[in-house]
Amino acid sequence: MKIDVLGVEAFIAISDHGSFQAAADSLYITQTAVSRRMHTLEEFLGVKLVERTTRSVELTSTGKDFLPHARRLLNELASSLAEIRETGRSKRGNVTMACVPTVGIQFLPKLIQEYSSSFPENRIRILDHSSTGVANAVLQREAEFGINIAGPHHSELESVPLLEDNFTFVCRDDHPFANRREIAWKQLDKHPLILLGQFSGNRALLDQAFGMENLQLQSVYEVQRVSTALGLVAEGAGAAVLPQLAMQRDAYPRIRVIQLSQPRVARTLVLLSRKNAIFSPAAAALYDLIRKAGKVAHTKRTGKSSSSM
Repeated sequence: MKIDVLGVEAFIAISDHGSFQAAADSLYITQTAVSRRMHTLEEFLGVKLVERTTRSVELTSTGKDFLPHARRLLNELASSLAEIRETGRSKRGNVTMACVPTVGIQFLPKLIQEYSSSFPENRIRILDHSSTGVANAVLQREAEFGINIAGPHHSELESVPLLEDNFTFVCRDDHPFANRREIAWKQLDKHPLILLGQFSGNRALLDQAFGMENLQLQSVYEVQRVSTALGLVAEGAGAAVLPQLAMQRDAYPRIRVIQLSQPRVARTLVLLSRKNAIFSPAAAALYDLIRKAGKVAHTKRTGKSSSSM
């Protein structure tokens, strides 16, 4: 049903000012325009709201009954429009984003706290998924944007580079490599490893690195979650190759993190969104904050800014 807001506005103005001319003056339109709006409204409703003579204008009984409803309609509309406008200006609202779980360990918490400090009324919902789940959540509009591992994605999605995250060797303090600062991939040949499984978005990057170096690494356990791998390492079940951002400070006192080199292998994390997506004001503020943090992290790591980010 189409609501004739202009007609209702003209009807209220006529009631308040007692004439078509005075109503027209209050609305900054012509008397003819007021008459046209009233005619359109009455024709749509199928009833007369105003009795007009050469000397006076009076509301019909139906018009008198309708007047309080008309006022309430316009007041509610004005209130709703003001609320939406204020929400846009203050960037208030709820945000749903998606991310791969490792992003929520080191990178995201401080940003969420900074955002909440600026927008304390906003509620953030984080969907921590596998890389495939992040892409699907954004594509299906379950999340306004996501942080994912770079790679091929759906044609309706676009990505912006955020930061790089090196793969590291993770072991317990009683491992032979525990006191090393850096080791080469080839040195892992004879050491059983806990590796991420095929359903992890990180595994494709590791397989590529293994192929480049002709490595045949021994997998004693295969897991899908980084948290599972860390738990196994902490209990002495083996060592693992994991992204550096997966390391939660002080969570496992006996775990050691050692840089892997020759070559250095890193995953690129990206901000993923739908093409031509229009974010809510609240989501746009969080997206911009995360993107800015990625630029800062990249500058600290490389010593120079990146115009591609």
